[in-house]
Amino acid sequence: MAEASAARAQVEELFAMADMLQAADDHEDAGAVLMASAERLLPDLGGALYIFNNSRDRLDLARSWGRKDGFVAPATLFPGTCWALKRGKPHVNDRRGGSLCCQHATGEVSTIEVPMMARGQVFGLLVIAAAPGEARDRLRGTRRIARALADSMSLALSNIALREKLRTQSLRDPLTGLYNRRYMEDALKRYVNLAQRTGTPISVLMIDLDNFKRLNDEHGHAKGDAVLRDVAGQLVDTLRPSDVIARYGGEELLVIMPKCSLENAATKAELLRKRVEALSAAHGTEISASFGIATVPETATGAGDVITMADSALYGAKQAGKNRVVTAPRRTRGEDKAAPRLAAAN
Repeated sequence: MAEASAARAQVEELFAMADMLQAADDHEDAGAVLMASAERLLPDLGGALYIFNNSRDRLDLARSWGRKDGFVAPATLFPGTCWALKRGKPHVNDRRGGSLCCQHATGEVSTIEVPMMARGQVFGLLVIAAAPGEARDRLRGTRRIARALADSMSLALSNIALREKLRTQSLRDPLTGLYNRRYMEDALKRYVNLAQRTGTPISVLMIDLDNFKRLNDEHGHAKGDAVLRDVAGQLVDTLRPSDVIARYGGEELLVIMPKCSLENAATKAELLRKRVEALSAAHGTEISASFGIATVPETATGAGDVITMADSALYGAKQAGKNRVVTAPRRTRGEDKAAPRLAAAN
């Protein structure tokens, strides 16, 4: 009866964990739920949760618990050193018991490692640790619970990854990986409002690839797509992490540059123009881009007209012969509107 009661309590705890995991928004939430459940189900054992990084070339430690037996989880693991990940099955590291151990298993503490798999993909690794003296029997007895914990976490991590993918698709252009126009428009309003509050300039670059239709007609759309991706890569590599780079439409790109004056934006645009032009050799065809620049408050008053002025400057660059940088005209003193003053309340 005692065993049946304990088994029923374990099942209830696993159901409660699965219910809580449905509300987890990210890896941190899911890790907190796993740790709380593991500490209740296996109170005398340590453990750790590892999650694959974006490049999927290593696993980073997300959570660890129960260090009283000397168990210290390493900060990172590599898939090539883990037998559980290589085989896709649970693996026991018991050095005293003579088992084959993973390269990252150091010290005397024994562990059972369970890969977290869902929809044919591995999302992470669950590690349960036991003291050396009781490792073999203790870990064998916890294998069922460890797999149940891993299965619940696998589905949670899969759902989190799916939500993140959908969120990324709603913000990013699938071809170039840059932000899409919808995100750019929202970001521009926020950045301009912040710049006006802090009194700092903000510049907008409108970029259009020259003769792009002819490139598609002569070399095919696959070549055009490759050129667009490479141009996007040049922008990402050259600009600051704080700059917002978006695909405005077709072969047009737009860059929001906070805390950047008209002069500095023109200098950066000229550097970008040269880097885009340098792609010609790699693709075996002539590649160039025209740039139009507008800045708040030097040439525009706010988010409502800065894109229009940058687009007009871009049109000027096209009319002047393409493959060049043109800035919008500076505002005159008469065009400046007096900023409202805030009166202090008594």
